[in-house]
Amino acid sequence: MSTTLPLLDFVVPPQLEAHEPPEARGLTRDGVRLLVSYKNSDRIVHAQFADLVTFLSAGDLLVVNVSATLPAALTARRSDGSEVAMHLSTQLPAGLFVVEFRKTSVSQGEAFTLPGGAAAAALAPHPRSTRLWVARLDLPAPLLVYLERWGRPITYPYVHGNWPMATYQNVYASVPGSAEMASAGRPFTPEIIDRLTLEGMRFASIVLHAGVASLEHDEPPYEEYFEVPHETVATLQRAKNGKGRVIAVGTTVVRALESSVDTAGRPIASRGWTDLVITQKRGVKVVDGLLTGFHEPKANHITLLETIIGRNRLERVYRSARENGYLWHEFGDLHLILP
Repeated sequence: MSTTLPLLDFVVPPQLEAHEPPEARGLTRDGVRLLVSYKNSDRIVHAQFADLVTFLSAGDLLVVNVSATLPAALTARRSDGSEVAMHLSTQLPAGLFVVEFRKTSVSQGEAFTLPGGAAAAALAPHPRSTRLWVARLDLPAPLLVYLERWGRPITYPYVHGNWPMATYQNVYASVPGSAEMASAGRPFTPEIIDRLTLEGMRFASIVLHAGVASLEHDEPPYEEYFEVPHETVATLQRAKNGKGRVIAVGTTVVRALESSVDTAGRPIASRGWTDLVITQKRGVKVVDGLLTGFHEPKANHITLLETIIGRNRLERVYRSARENGYLWHEFGDLHLILP
């Protein structure tokens, strides 16, 4: 990946990791904090997510990713009887999948048994990753039915406890397909959506089925499936014509919208697979602002944020977030970048 500067590096203290959902910390889903920063000034505002409406204006458009999270973690068993955690990342054409066998080496052609009489075979290493594989799955039922019975949410060691699948769904999620939650949208509640709508903000949707979080591990992004519908493009154009701001709810939305433009950078309706990397050289053409979580040190998502807000301001924001106790990860706090 070509960038002019090394990826932003810093340390997230353990006490700033969100180990459980806010509901388990005595808060409501929308009770997380909100840090607001601006692309064209050094101003930083500390607020609550429930205050989101006060930072937006009538005519602003929030674009959300309606991809729903799958229970994509399975326990696989090797021929010697040992167990391996297997994460389904992306469903490919022809019945193939991109999968991750967690923290273990795998041999090409190796076969695994899965719960409920299913099986998997590691066909080939993924060409754009050091830890992902292209695999064939033999399932006794349709994928969604099978995962509903045998799958569980993908989690990482910083999450303490086992939380039900509903904990990993955004309230507006409706199209199953993501390995992990598009977590920038998690704090939205029906009440907040209603309030924003009453105040004159509008919503539009895209689909991007997010895979496992390889973007957090110095790997280039691999292809993910997306859809930008005609209705969303029309809503985008109305917002732009009315001088409204287009606010992406999450980096997946930025990736989908910026992957769906014509040669002049205008949004178009499309669907397909994207491996777009957004850098300062490429820039952003559709999105004016971004609502996102706080990302890992040296993550490729950081490059996207730098493209929107600039390296110096992003460093100030992340330093302020650490100094003021904002929480990281999918159950953590939010960062709103405005023009």
